[in-house]
Amino acid sequence: MTVLRECTGPERDADDVAQLWQFARQRGMDRERFEAALSDGGLSAALAACMDLAGPADQREDQEVSGETKSTAENWFKDTSPFVAHDNGRCLEARLEHMQGVITPTNLFFVRNNSVSLDVQPDTWQLSIEGDAVREPLTLSYVDILALPSRTVVAYLDCAGNQRAMFDLVNGESTEGTQWRTGGVSNGEWVGTPLRDVLTMAGIGDDAVCVMLVGLDTESPEEGFRSVIPVEKAMHPDTLLAYALNGETLPRDHGYPLRALVPGWVGSTNVKWLGQIVVSSKPIWTRNNTTSYVLIGDEYPAEGKAQGQVTHCQVIKSALALPWPADLRAEPHRIHGYAHSPDGPISRVEWSLDSGATWQKATLHSPQVQYSWARFEFAWDPAPGSYTIMTRATDDAGNSQPDAIPFNAKGYLFNQPIPHPVRVT
Repeated sequence: MTVLRECTGPERDADDVAQLWQFARQRGMDRERFEAALSDGGLSAALAACMDLAGPADQREDQEVSGETKSTAENWFKDTSPFVAHDNGRCLEARLEHMQGVITPTNLFFVRNNSVSLDVQPDTWQLSIEGDAVREPLTLSYVDILALPSRTVVAYLDCAGNQRAMFDLVNGESTEGTQWRTGGVSNGEWVGTPLRDVLTMAGIGDDAVCVMLVGLDTESPEEGFRSVIPVEKAMHPDTLLAYALNGETLPRDHGYPLRALVPGWVGSTNVKWLGQIVVSSKPIWTRNNTTSYVLIGDEYPAEGKAQGQVTHCQVIKSALALPWPADLRAEPHRIHGYAHSPDGPISRVEWSLDSGATWQKATLHSPQVQYSWARFEFAWDPAPGSYTIMTRATDDAGNSQPDAIPFNAKGYLFNQPIPHPVRVT
């Protein structure tokens, strides 16, 4: 579904009208009603009329709703068949072998939930911005958010626990948490309003230290999922309050109506079903930066009230777009995969068949826009047998995947080169 890229008032700019009409049409509004709303009150009135409709056409329509939110019995709104559905009912691991291009199709985009996917109704949803470091606390509706100037950001999203299973499979070290292999990551085009614009509207003060993002998903009545980011990251122009993914209204499994997008940072900071923003003049400590999403181990001294080092920025990684293990025929192949880094574009990806004793250069495809991952590929004509393929990425800043990383109890940020098993017959 096409969404309105920008709507800042009643002005009837032709491009704005065209974009809004596409949005209205896909929500089921006919042209006559659209023109009437536009004539009566301009873009804002037409947008408000869109919000009165049943909901996004690409969402499941057969879910009866009672109250503001509900969960489905199956936990998901999207078709789960293309994924590895982990048995905790909260994680849909993407299969990279289903992906061909740089942008991950929305139906293949991985999901990591705190509880279950929520069905939040936009007409009753609100976002509050408050805290001791804002002068003018405010509450915004969905219509208010859509009416703000927008920004488009291409960025990958990577769970802190992505590749966690490799601590055991590669290093023989058992870790807590969902045993993701390589599919806790996807790459998309996001549209939203910069978080800094909303914070500025609320009169953020010079004494602001951190910003806490609070989601509506919760395991207890008093606390939704929450993440704390420093004010500098919150005020970065590419940190978004996102309401669209890949040119369509944000799907319910991905945080509809609004989520945070914090490019280059671990997935948990990109809070879904956002309902509250707290701006503080003092550090805020919650479960998710004291005991969860913390690197706990001998190599990670504690910081603040955390049990170790709090995870923030992602790390450089690469992975093959192959099943695990892969079965291939003894014939020429073009093998591809994906690599990304929070510190800049990927400049080189290499592959090895001898456990890293020697490396060959892969080909990088497509310009890496903004925070996108890179697609790489190489030609391989194997004879029958069993193989292990490893890949190693390097970014423009000179960072490369390390030969080894220290163990941490929760298995976060694994980024050694992964030995991928392949059987050729």
